[in-house]
Amino acid sequence: MSAIRSGAWRSLIAPGLASLLALSILLGLGVWQIERKAWKEDLIARIVRESKAEPTAPPPGAAWDPQRDEFHHVRMSGHFLNDKETLVHGLAPGETPGRALQGYYVITPFIRDDGGTVLVNRGFVPTELKAQGDRTSGLIEGETAVTGILRASEPRTMFVPAPDPVRGEWFNRDVAGIAAARGLGDVAPYLVEADAVAGQTSWPRGGQLRVDLPNNHLQYAFTWFGIAACLVGVFGVFAWRRLHEPA
Repeated sequence: MSAIRSGAWRSLIAPGLASLLALSILLGLGVWQIERKAWKEDLIARIVRESKAEPTAPPPGAAWDPQRDEFHHVRMSGHFLNDKETLVHGLAPGETPGRALQGYYVITPFIRDDGGTVLVNRGFVPTELKAQGDRTSGLIEGETAVTGILRASEPRTMFVPAPDPVRGEWFNRDVAGIAAARGLGDVAPYLVEADAVAGQTSWPRGGQLRVDLPNNHLQYAFTWFGIAACLVGVFGVFAWRRLHEPA
């Protein structure tokens, strides 16, 4: 067995510190993915539980708390302002598994009988039915009731294009932005995702809130932990060779 050459330990300080920093980052990412897995499972369970609950009246705008109220199943009576609808670019599952339809979410103001205005995502329409005149059978005129799921206003992320209110181009369900562009005044700070209607053949079609959210966090965690293990192995071999190489 060869002896460790004199001063060899000092040559490992810099690569050792760099490897330790990388290892801590990799382990941190792995732990973060485990935490995300627990969060995602809790979110899925919450959506399923709330969507099956008996609908109740939505909260007053001033009392809205996303942490507490989002995904609650609600019911409200009133009428739609169909002339004020806004189309937001979106995708919906197609008939072929793994393929999505391109189209729009139809966001329509709803005047509640008990006061106040709420934006309702009535559902999805394919691109060829963008014009309201091509889907008149799906318009709801007069007094009606809406059931759906409460959602917070959708923030615009860095990969989402900025809206163009003048041209009516929207890429996220921005409650305040859409309300301002449509001159709706004071609206509730949340959105209602309308439930699906059994047997519906007209458009738009509700029930677009999906509970089959991707949950690959455990796989990601194993990936980060695996890379961390490889780093330990590679550095171990590197250190052994550095310590035992001839002077």
